[in-house]
Amino acid sequence: MNDSFISKTNRVLDELSLKNSWTPQSIQDVDEIPKGDMPGDSIQIGPEHIKKSQVIFPRMLELVIPIIKENPYKRAVISLCGGSGVGKSEIASLLSFYLNQIGLGSYTLSGDNYFHRIPKYNDAERLRIFRYNGINGLICSGRYSADLRNILKELQESGKDADPELVREYPWLSIYQEAGRKGLREYLGTNHEINFNELVSIIGRFKNGESGIYLRRMGREDTELWYDLIDFSDKNILLIEWTHGNNHNLQGVDIPILLSSTPQETLEHRKARKRDKGVDSSFTATVLDLEQDLLMSQASKASLIVSKGGAILSYNDYMRIMKRDQNVVEARNVQ
Repeated sequence: MNDSFISKTNRVLDELSLKNSWTPQSIQDVDEIPKGDMPGDSIQIGPEHIKKSQVIFPRMLELVIPIIKENPYKRAVISLCGGSGVGKSEIASLLSFYLNQIGLGSYTLSGDNYFHRIPKYNDAERLRIFRYNGINGLICSGRYSADLRNILKELQESGKDADPELVREYPWLSIYQEAGRKGLREYLGTNHEINFNELVSIIGRFKNGESGIYLRRMGREDTELWYDLIDFSDKNILLIEWTHGNNHNLQGVDIPILLSSTPQETLEHRKARKRDKGVDSSFTATVLDLEQDLLMSQASKASLIVSKGGAILSYNDYMRIMKRDQNVVEARNVQ
């Protein structure tokens, strides 16, 4: 680690400590802001992202300054997590931009590069797990039969086997769907789906002062997998933007920040961005619902929780809002 980098960081930290507040500089052109490192990702920064980032940044800065001071290499790791489409990529880009503006070098890493499979294969694996476990649930319950098998085959071919509304027509489908969801819970956000070990190693090497680290790049085709050597010699902060940025398997994160959203909001965002081509919306909704459960179960570890409207929430307020929204959705499904 370069001594001049440490000296420069100390000067920046001293200057920040003397200031009572942070005033964001105006952004002339959002297209000029460096984005994350996920190949092909569509990042469109809008006014709502700027508003949220300017709420988050001063609170984040208060938390990160002591951590940087304590680290011998003047480094810290921040993660920005939340449901797909909640604005992680855009807000992470802005936070990194603001950090660089005040003299703290920042790099934005996308955790989506560290899934074991490219998106279309991971979607297929999720669906396989759901259907395999669903069928086994029917067998274990004694409900499986040749007639049921034929009906289920038709539902699978039409992509409707995850649709909860069809339970009214086929009551046995509730057993299939619940068993499928149970199987998915044991896959989503686990080491079976994600190479957490590689990310944890990168975090450790960054915090221990390594200047050059190879980072993974994964696109949407088999041939789109490679590594880039990234120069971290002038970086104080590694900012990870990712749904699973607060996952208990991701060790070494100093400040996890959770962006709140409901599964329905997430689904609408994904539809708008065409993130699920060829995947049935009812199955996608199932996955997002389970991911939301996972986010809620880990929320108590978040250093900051931010509402959809851009307010800082306590953990208790977050849970109250999320449970209220879940009750509304459940009531609609019953009607």
